[in-house]
Amino acid sequence: MFLRLAALALLLIASHAQAATRILFIGNSFTYGAGSAAMTFRPELVRDLNGEHASGMPALFKALTEELGLDYEVSLETSPGKNLDWHWTERRAVLDRAWDQVVMQGYSTLDAAKPGDAAKLTRYADEFAKLFREGNPDVDLSLMATWARADQTYREGGHWFGRPLSAMTEDLRRGYEQAARGSAIRRVIPVGLAWQRAVDAGIARSNPLDPASKGLNLWADDSYHASVYGSYLEALTVLGAITGCDPRLGDEPVARELGIAVADALALQQVAWQSLPGTRLTPRVCPDRNSHQTHR
Repeated sequence: MFLRLAALALLLIASHAQAATRILFIGNSFTYGAGSAAMTFRPELVRDLNGEHASGMPALFKALTEELGLDYEVSLETSPGKNLDWHWTERRAVLDRAWDQVVMQGYSTLDAAKPGDAAKLTRYADEFAKLFREGNPDVDLSLMATWARADQTYREGGHWFGRPLSAMTEDLRRGYEQAARGSAIRRVIPVGLAWQRAVDAGIARSNPLDPASKGLNLWADDSYHASVYGSYLEALTVLGAITGCDPRLGDEPVARELGIAVADALALQQVAWQSLPGTRLTPRVCPDRNSHQTHR
């Protein structure tokens, strides 16, 4: 009897040690990939808490972690055009669980009514931080700083019209840094800075509305949401920030499934890696393949 109990205890300990990391993504169409094929990418890989079979970047993230041999249980709760206050008011009961990691993303201009104003994002990021720490005191919390909208920069009437793309990128970065300051949020994932780096390096177009602009178009046809290139760069940056693993994965199947050429995938992987030193990476030992890439 004693031996049976001991064996059962060992099995329970082993099962606990090998349990998948439970990660939650909260956001809107910038998270679920509206405007490109990323929106319908392998929805079976993730659990949509709203029951709408959304996938997008969280599914790309899940597929990339599987390549690395990492075990993540990925959930998302998203709704188009929403900031964190909506999720707090309408979905708090659904989100109030014990998570290991949470990534939160706010509205694309920080505030729909007050572009560039991070007050609402700051307030509700802090509310969510408190809620998630009650569910798990060791939860790892992140905010994902999004990209500059070409329509807000290059079209008349846009809040950043007449200013360079980098101005919106910087305003978003500052807003997310403000929202993370003084709370339990561990990092701001620099997706927007990765986009800006791709533009500055000539890898991506600076202005998708200009036919003369060269490079990959990170924006979808609306010059607002992400194209498959933009969603792939988003997922790579999140992957590196959250796992602490090098996102330079080489010729890999997620890019191929999205129709991204190998050379373009390698360029975007390099940009994601270069954008990550400013984050506080989660220490971990990554698979050997991560340290033997020939394209570094």
